[in-house]
Amino acid sequence: MSASDSTSPAPTLEDALLDVLARANGKTLSAPEIAHAVATDDDWHALLMPIRRAAIRLALAGRLIIYRKGKIADPNDFRGVYRLGLPRQD
Repeated sequence: MSASDSTSPAPTLEDALLDVLARANGKTLSAPEIAHAVATDDDWHALLMPIRRAAIRLALAGRLIIYRKGKIADPNDFRGVYRLGLPRQD
């Protein structure tokens, strides 16, 4: 068994995105805010498209909500500035 076999796998972008949202205490966050939180270097811009794709997958699975202009957006059809949040637990 090699050393890499005994370590836990690196968290996925989806896991990191959900973790950042969980720490936001119910607030919504923009993609750049999330990118800054998960970037391991100064190149957070490269994360914007992967975050969008991960957000769409998570929204379709019901694990997060995409907001556009304060309203819930269709994950398959939204443009422009958006924010992400976790589903409410009411």
